[in-house]
Amino acid sequence: MTGYDVENICCFTGHRFENDLNQEDAIRPLLDKAIDKVIDAGYVVFISGMAVGTDVWAAEIIASKKKSNKDIKLICALPHPGFEKKRSEVEKLRYEKIINYADDVVEVSEHYFRSCYQKRNTWMVDNSSLMIAAFNGEKGGTKNTIDYARRKGKKIDNILEMGE
Repeated sequence: MTGYDVENICCFTGHRFENDLNQEDAIRPLLDKAIDKVIDAGYVVFISGMAVGTDVWAAEIIASKKKSNKDIKLICALPHPGFEKKRSEVEKLRYEKIINYADDVVEVSEHYFRSCYQKRNTWMVDNSSLMIAAFNGEKGGTKNTIDYARRKGKKIDNILEMGE
């Protein structure tokens, strides 16, 4: 990933919200509004970790916005090759469609290992200046990523909690 100014890059983190289809209807409009706000502030490059849930929804929104704004770029940060293999058929199709819209696809690790997802999350934070998060306070990868971003002094917009 070269040629991008980190100051204009926004990454996403959020919960998967698996098995709760109502969450997509609730969170997508919040993501869309947050994305519009940061585009207005000058952000044009977006990194998605491509996990089911928040990451995929954000990437789909960015792919849609790319159609009307040629300056917008989508980078898909994958933790390892074959990352999508265990998804449902519907989620695999969503994944492939997004990958086809991406301007860049980065495989952060050459193979799966226990902490490759954390390595991917760290890479996203290190290569951005702003994070849009869908964080509900639960422990896990999203919390760890937000904690890391805070330690690195990154701006964080948590769409599930006003005042972040």
